[in-house]
Amino acid sequence: MKAREDTVWITERAKAFGFNLCGVVSAAKFPELAKNEEWLDNGFAGEMKYLFDARRSDPRKVMPGVQSVIVCALNYNTEHAKSIEISEWDGDEPCGWISRYAWGDDYHDVLREKLSALEAELRSKFAEPFETRVYTDTGPLHERLFAKYAGLGWVGKNTLLLNREIGSWFFLGAILTTLDLAPSLEPGDLPPTDLCGNCRRCIDACPTSALVEPYVLDARRCISYLTIELRSSIPEELREPIGHHVFGCDICQDVCPWNRRAPVTQLAEFQPRKFPLATPQRSRTEPEERGSSVPTEGDASLFLPKLEWLAAMDEEEYREVFRASPIKRTKWRGLVRNACIALGNSGIERGSPTHQRIHELLKRLAASGDTLIAESALWALCRIQSLTQSL
Repeated sequence: MKAREDTVWITERAKAFGFNLCGVVSAAKFPELAKNEEWLDNGFAGEMKYLFDARRSDPRKVMPGVQSVIVCALNYNTEHAKSIEISEWDGDEPCGWISRYAWGDDYHDVLREKLSALEAELRSKFAEPFETRVYTDTGPLHERLFAKYAGLGWVGKNTLLLNREIGSWFFLGAILTTLDLAPSLEPGDLPPTDLCGNCRRCIDACPTSALVEPYVLDARRCISYLTIELRSSIPEELREPIGHHVFGCDICQDVCPWNRRAPVTQLAEFQPRKFPLATPQRSRTEPEERGSSVPTEGDASLFLPKLEWLAAMDEEEYREVFRASPIKRTKWRGLVRNACIALGNSGIERGSPTHQRIHELLKRLAASGDTLIAESALWALCRIQSLTQSL
């Protein structure tokens, strides 16, 4: 088949469904995959055992008969301040940082809905029998490599895909298909040029030195890994550098020059959730209507959430607040662990009402039957004491 008109049609339909970028690439074993074995052998994957799936080495192992991959990008950038631009305090209340991508609804669901709509369009367009499989960061795929060879951007020194028009604030999703489609890049065309140049801002800005060299990430040191994927205790030498991060990290994207003029999305699904204080008619954990996303006084918000609120959550409230949210990935005990570490780094003024409340909260958590939470809370108590004594 390989009609270029079909590829153009797919790209146009993807953008009609709200995707910012779309490209098609033939299913192939990309040369960069050869470096993946060395990366795994170095232990850089940490506890992420799914990265050892042998199917990741060749997309043709993921789906029998696959010939083409349609890659789509969806912008999630909002107009709220970057993590490097804000204070860790709201008045006298210490706040945590949740990665920008997790402020709103679960991106897996948002992407899947749009990709499924595009998949249905393929069914109406092509009469011959064919198979498809949709992945939204859920399969054994290197989406960034598919995207690179589909012409959507280059893999930057922070290991994320960068596009010169929209930066890196976007999600990637893919449709694998047995359709033989013309690639977006013409024969002989090269993928987009690497425009990182001599810039080292992402490498130098990483608080935990997770970017061990350009284009190489040691996930075991990455704040996103430590606060989301790691199920055990956070290594002590990395707790202070984590600062006030409680879910993920945006620093390497915040400092990237290609994100200076990144467009913002108006999608309500990616705006920060807020949770009003309890009223007789409404539960405090029931989110506001979509589209009313700017926190107001008294709201609990996922943009700079109060650390005391997060640390004091029980499992029931956690399930309520983070229903259909990517934050459920870290589990309740992981989020409380992270909030304790962030509280330990907050430098609360000794003797203040906030200090007294948080001290009592951490003492209670230090007596928890959950050893992960108890140990993290005890560390936070000791850290707060050492910080206040040094003032």
